[in-house]
Amino acid sequence: MVPSRLILAAVLGLALNAQAQTGTVTAPAYSTSGTLVVIPAFGEVKHANDEATVTFTVEEQDKDRTAATARVNRKMKEGTELVRRADPQAELKTVNYYSYPVYPEVPANPPRPLAGQAARQIPIGWRVGQSLQVKTRNLAQLPQTAAAAQKVLGIDGIDYHLSPELTKKLDDERIAATYRNLNERIASVARAMGRNLNDAVIDTIDFEGSGNYAGENGPHVQKVMVAGARLRAADEAVPEPSFEPGETTLQMRLVGKVKFR
Repeated sequence: MVPSRLILAAVLGLALNAQAQTGTVTAPAYSTSGTLVVIPAFGEVKHANDEATVTFTVEEQDKDRTAATARVNRKMKEGTELVRRADPQAELKTVNYYSYPVYPEVPANPPRPLAGQAARQIPIGWRVGQSLQVKTRNLAQLPQTAAAAQKVLGIDGIDYHLSPELTKKLDDERIAATYRNLNERIASVARAMGRNLNDAVIDTIDFEGSGNYAGENGPHVQKVMVAGARLRAADEAVPEPSFEPGETTLQMRLVGKVKFR
């Protein structure tokens, strides 16, 4: 009689030989019961900007500090009145006022002071400036408002963005989009694991994800910088500038923990 050990070895040899010939090896089936899966999700919404903040500036330089200050004060007052007439609903705010001396340029090889004398620089003039911040939602009127102010003021920059009310309204859509993406990813993970989607139970949802979703991937605000022409004649006509408000993208990241029964 043939020993049972020899029979078992022969059977295993035949099985391995068959697998080698077909080129397939059956992978062991791992149990995924009770598995906890961490799944990141992302969502975003886009909307046209409905608010803009424009910064107007004026700057003067003169040997006489009082003269420079007087011209700045006069131009800023006139420019402020022009803005108010063009856009009565705009919010105005003074954000900067400065005055500092201007010194002559130091030559490459300045002469050395005599012994016992300290080097002393005497200012050759004064530079005085002021900035006015204008916040408005009347974007259709903004080019006309800017052209009116540019008769005496320059534009230092424009910041288009979403108003707080609209941002709050869009937050509901952003949360819904992010949660929808989480559900889509859970379904994908379940299919990859060969599990029924009904076996997945959401354990935890962290809507702040990494904790810095509002950084580089957070609300994006398009900023447009426009160089303002400073004209001397207040009654000189200024062509309206071309502005494009653009849109803002609000993004959110969450991390969900899903357990399979």
